Amino acid sequence: MGAAIGQLLLFLLDVCFWIIIIQVVLSWLVAFQVINLSNPQAANLVRLIERITAPIYKPLRKYVPAIAGIDISPIIIIFAIYLLKELVVRVFFGY
Repeated sequence: MGAAIGQLLLFLLDVCFWIIIIQVVLSWLVAFQVINLSNPQAANLVRLIERITAPIYKPLRKYVPAIAGIDISPIIIIFAIYLLKELVVRVFFGY
């Protein structure tokens, strides 16, 4: 039972990781005007991903300002996901 919970937690952390990666890539594509937000489908996709990631970023952005105009909160969140995955593996699988 514990292994199943561990696997589920690892899966959810992987999903969070990939959502953050997608959000970062989309923000770059918008910034470099590869994706045009006047396209309704593109704008909806960007808004959806931002709604998903906003609750994760918002508390962190209060304490970590952008450095030279670059938001480093995704880097911190990805590092935190990595640490959480290590913790899950140690707790649920005993490695």
